[in-house]
Amino acid sequence: MSFRPQVGTLLLADISGFTAFLARSELEHAHDILLELLQLVVGRLQPHLTVAEIEGDAVFAYAPAGAFPRGETLLDLIDQTYGVFLGRVEAIRVHTTCDCTACNAIPILDLKFIVHQGEYILQAVTGPAKPLGSDVTLAHRLLKNHVAEATGWKAYASLTEAAVRHLGIASSGMHASLETYPELEPVRTFSYDLRERWQASRRAQQILIGEKEADLEVKADLPAPPAIVWDWLNDPKRRSQWVGLAVDRISSPDERTGVGSRTHCTHGAKVESVHTILDWRPLEYFTEEISRPSDGQPQALNSITLEPIEGGTRVCSRYRVLVRPRLIAVPVFKRMSASGIRASLDTLQRLLTRDESSSDADAVNGPG
Repeated sequence: MSFRPQVGTLLLADISGFTAFLARSELEHAHDILLELLQLVVGRLQPHLTVAEIEGDAVFAYAPAGAFPRGETLLDLIDQTYGVFLGRVEAIRVHTTCDCTACNAIPILDLKFIVHQGEYILQAVTGPAKPLGSDVTLAHRLLKNHVAEATGWKAYASLTEAAVRHLGIASSGMHASLETYPELEPVRTFSYDLRERWQASRRAQQILIGEKEADLEVKADLPAPPAIVWDWLNDPKRRSQWVGLAVDRISSPDERTGVGSRTHCTHGAKVESVHTILDWRPLEYFTEEISRPSDGQPQALNSITLEPIEGGTRVCSRYRVLVRPRLIAVPVFKRMSASGIRASLDTLQRLLTRDESSSDADAVNGPG
């Protein structure tokens, strides 16, 4: 094992409200509920990050620099993990037949995230190696902050200025604050409300093309976890590498990708389209409308779903033709587009296989 300093992303997922929950609950049942929720969080964070330790009611994880080339993907992973956590808490509350105080007190539980980018060494004291260093200490200190006091939020993600800068995350619209701790330099943080973002996604109209509604369906099993595949699907620079088109973002770079985000695809002078996201479920699926840039006329809908499988992710792309008359438009679309879409996913598979091979070689050779 190398003890050279490394730089990477440090993440803490902390179940808030647990002290109050424990105080009013039966210890054995409260422990079972905490264990289930912690396992759920760990399951979502892996394999995108390495879980270093379970620290009471918190999960400490890390990833080397470059693990998230597009910082938005890390935020999407956080949003998805929070949504699954909240869904499980609500399911326990609604469906349990147990009337113990632990089950009745479940609604007070929530989840917050701390993200920092910094230096650490990996050292095995007892058990598996885990990050150590002053930046690790800072990340843990940030669990005690003034975000909830200043905003009233119970669930939030708080990122240090170092994380925002190194991950290329737009902080526009986030709550900015300055946290101070004894013997540490003041640290500037940027936070957003996880509950509000989750509620906004649920208020949005669901637009997902099912198997029966699809005019064309193409599937591919890709050798990478969902977060990596999600990044290749939504990062314009990476998408350009496998779709055979020049993909440029039209939407403001200060806004996170989501419903309403637009990209412009071109291939020479004759092939041109605008893609607008209509539905967005991080790391699960998104639906985009494909239209002509000349007059904005919608041509098709495309729903891309991601399903974790052993060794990677199954991607399914389903198209629904919007041009009329459909009797003519659908056969023409399938004849002109099916082979190109299949070829694009084959290219993506090769690119991910190449990246996976490079990652394996780096792991064998070690840093430096």
